[in-house]
Amino acid sequence: EVQLVESGGGLVQPGGSLRLSCAASGFTFRDHFMSWVRQAPGKGLEFVSIINGVGAGTSYRDSVKGRFTISRDNAANTLYLQMNNLKPEDTAVYYCAAKRFGRSAYEYWGQGTQVTVSS
Repeated sequence: EVQLVESGGGLVQPGGSLRLSCAASGFTFRDHFMSWVRQAPGKGLEFVSIINGVGAGTSYRDSVKGRFTISRDNAANTLYLQMNNLKPEDTAVYYCAAKRFGRSAYEYWGQGTQVTVSS
């Protein structure tokens, strides 16, 4: 059974930091690109960041560049998102998602973890 389980969300003040984790099981983690995608209240899904299978290539949406860092530990089958200098507009449910190279659609999704940035 494929599982992606996110953790690490919570309530944080503006300027604060959080580290999200996504534990993967049931598929070959290192063969998949991994992404973080978020959904703010009343809005659609929004790409945040992606990392390739070996962790050598990453990409970010412009609004999080310089503040967020995506990483992965293939030995532990875990994806991370370090989020610094958080802003209220970062408030959303954060999902991790997986897809193999060449696929346009994500194959697997987690259940999401809530991040709320508020004073």
